[in-house]
Parts: sequence; C-alpha cells; structure tokens
Amino acid sequence: MFEHLGDRLQNAIHKIKGYGKITEDNINEVTREIRLALLEADVNYKVVKEFINNVKEKALGEEVQKSLKPSEVFVKIVKDELVDLLGGEKKDLNISGNPAILMLVGLQGSGKTTTIGKLALFLRKKHHCNPLLVACDVYRPAAIDQLKQIGKQLNIPVYDEGKGNPVEIVKNAINYAKENKYDYVLIDTAGRLHIDEDLMNELININDMVKAQEILLVIDSMTGQDAINVIEGFNSKLPLTGAILTKLDGDTKGGVALSLRHLTNVPIKFIGVSEKMDGLEEFHPERMATRILGMGDLLSMIEKVEDVIDQDESLKTAKKLQKGNFDLEDFLSQIKQIKKLGPLENLLKMLPGASKLGLKNIQINPKDIAHIEAIILSMTPEERRNPSILKASRKIRIAKGSGRSVEEVNRLLKQFEQMKLMMKQLKNGNFKFPF
Repeated sequence: MFEHLGDRLQNAIHKIKGYGKITEDNINEVTREIRLALLEADVNYKVVKEFINNVKEKALGEEVQKSLKPSEVFVKIVKDELVDLLGGEKKDLNISGNPAILMLVGLQGSGKTTTIGKLALFLRKKHHCNPLLVACDVYRPAAIDQLKQIGKQLNIPVYDEGKGNPVEIVKNAINYAKENKYDYVLIDTAGRLHIDEDLMNELININDMVKAQEILLVIDSMTGQDAINVIEGFNSKLPLTGAILTKLDGDTKGGVALSLRHLTNVPIKFIGVSEKMDGLEEFHPERMATRILGMGDLLSMIEKVEDVIDQDESLKTAKKLQKGNFDLEDFLSQIKQIKKLGPLENLLKMLPGASKLGLKNIQINPKDIAHIEAIILSMTPEERRNPSILKASRKIRIAKGSGRSVEEVNRLLKQFEQMKLMMKQLKNGNFKFPF
C-alpha cells in the first residue's frame, strides 16, 4: 500500500537531514523529487502543484525552533499537508436511521458485491448489530447468487426477490427489515457506467424512496486518474456521502486516494486492504499519512490485534508464562490466534521505521507456520504438556507423522525452550538484549 510512493518520499525528505537550515535552494531540490514521486503515483497534476506550493510556502516561512532540526520541521510540514490532502479528519458513517440504510454504488468490476459483505461484517463486529443485505443487482448474471454465498459465509441474511424491479425490491426489503428488527440495511446495486442514464435514474429512484443515510461509491484504486471522472459523474446524480477504495493491497500507485477528496470533496470512508472478508479498514487520513512517510501506524496495528486476539485466552497464557507453566499446547493456541491477523508482513509494515529496519520487503512463508502446527499436532497431549519426555524414538515418530524431518522437530523444541528462558528472564528482570 503506497510502498513505492512512500519510499520515494522518504528518500527525498532524507536529503534535507544534512542541511543546517532550510533555504529556498535546498527546498527546491527536495520538492522537485517529491513532485516527481507524486506524479509517478498518478496523483492529479493540479493537486501536486498545489501541494508543492503549500509545502514550500510553509517551509520557507517556518521559524525553526532551536530544539528542532530542519528535517524534523520539514517532515511535519509534509505530513500535515498529506493529512489535509487525504481529507483532514476521519469521517464516520451516518448510522442514525432505524434501520440505517446504506447504498453501495459503482462501476462494474469495482468489487462492490464483495465490499458490501465486508462492510456488513465490519458493522456487525464494531457495533454488535444485526445487518441485512439486499440483492438489487438484477442484471449481472449470478450477482444475486454471489451475494447469497457471501451472506452464507458470514452468517448474514440476504433479502432477494430474484430478477424483479430493484425499486420495489428495496421497498419490500425495508419493510421486511423493520418487521424483523434489523439495525442496518445494505443495498447492493447493479454496476453501471456513470454515463448510463437509465441505470443512473434507477439509483435516483431508489434513493428518492429510501432516503439512504449513506450512499457510498466503491472505486477500484487501480482506476487511476479516470476515477475522478467516475466520482464526479455519480456525484452529479446522487448525493454521495463517501467512497470506498478497493484493492489498495495490490500493485496500485495510490494516486486516486491523494486526489479524490481534494478534487471532489467526497471523503474516503473505507479502504480494502485484502481479499479476505475482514479486509476492510476505516480510513484515517493522519494514520495513512504517517504510514506513507514511514512513521508507522501503531494505532491501526493495535486495533487489529485487539479485534482478532481473544483477550481472555491471552490473559491465561500470560499468567502461565509468569508461572513458568507455558507448554506446547499454549504455544499452538497462540499460533492459531496469530494466524487470524492475516499476513504477518502486513503488520510489520505498520511498525515505525519499518523501511529502515528492512521489514517492508520481508516475506513470511505461511507454510513455515503450518509446518510448526503439523509437528505439534503430531505429538500426544502428554508430549505437548511435557516436552522433556521427547526422546529420539518419539521425535522420529513425530517427524514421520508431520511429514517433517527430525532436525525440524529439534529446531522447534530448541526455539521453544529459548522462548521460555527469555520469558523467565523477563519476569526476573535479568533479560539482556542479544545485541
């Protein structure tokens, strides 16, 4: 996510660290590279021009305090301008209705149907609510079946009437939601071109009837500069309340995110960060700006961990660690919880200074974790609780049962003992860092 852009910006800003003060000459050199980085990321040229002018004006007019280095002042200016470009403050969903009605619109192939499932899951987890999905894409073959499959996967009900009139379907769905006390109604509309008058009129008719609290435009972040035309086309017909950018985890330049709010005044409310159904995140302009500049995003990382990890289970494990009773069954339980966080390299990228620490390009093979699980699962419950009884014959049996080598079994046991020793030293305050 914005990795190429982030690297380019960080390299440009790094040049100013050698300067004793900020001058027009050294600012010109740095801002020239920032301009190129933004243009290569497909940021609209008008946005780039205004961004660079603002940075230069503020940097040259800034009174640098003695306690601050020129580079620190410059980084803050760039970060603040990025935050402003991305929308300033985070914009929350309007969920005041009873039920709250959210309508998702967008082009064909933007990922709308998958996104509506992700959004329903997000709302249920965050607000502990009861969402209802409504199938109104009556034109695309298998669209209704796709939504029903997503609903089944998430255990979220889907209201559908087959290939009927979308306006009537929505009207009936709202009545059904009120009768059955659903908190949120999420309407999956058909994908369309923003120049298709008939289909756009259909959206207008749906909204005129339901007065949706949220009309969210789903945009493929790989669309590039044309995304602005798409947004303006939809916004001219519908009162868009926000946008959801999909596929930001892919090989995307990210320019649409940096241009969207500034050119259209439509706030980004969510971003798609993975293909998994929990791969939808609220959009925080400040967090995104710090992530782009290599400052990390610890708040998002903590929220993700708190959302996924079982707090009670973690507390039990912590107590066992303190008492020195941590065994391989506990270790296996922790591995299963860590797997819920998704690819670990994505978490590592959220750490401050990830690029300097060489963590941005690190790849963790999921098979390595699967191999550890296989080895532990090939042990008997007694062996997992008491690894000290694992002698040669038992290790050979475990290696054969897991399809791994005896060397891998020994390596796992050694690492486990080292971890236990480290935890014991931490408890006693005797731990020394090995560097």
